[in-house]
Amino acid sequence: MRARIYQPARTAMSSGQAKTKHWLLEFSQSSAREVDPLMGWTSSDDTQSQVRLSFDSKEAALDYAREHGIDAVVASPHKRKPNVRVRGYAENFAVDRRGAWTH
Repeated sequence: MRARIYQPARTAMSSGQAKTKHWLLEFSQSSAREVDPLMGWTSSDDTQSQVRLSFDSKEAALDYAREHGIDAVVASPHKRKPNVRVRGYAENFAVDRRGAWTH
């Protein structure tokens, strides 16, 4: 079994950091998907690809993978860069502002 350990990114529709602090262990797909001729649904006989295990830390996920003989690959998360300088609302009207303030 091959698995991937990663920290999920935030959704594109939210600016919050909820559900991004934990680590996931997700199994890769071992067999190809096929289209059902009657209904047109895609299906697979691989139930392991539906399993997603959540852990509090990367080390806990790696320990679990080692104990159960799972070949796991760790994907390092891409962290956001914080703003260089946090600005307040009053600085929109500052005298040393680069561009002219217009309505």
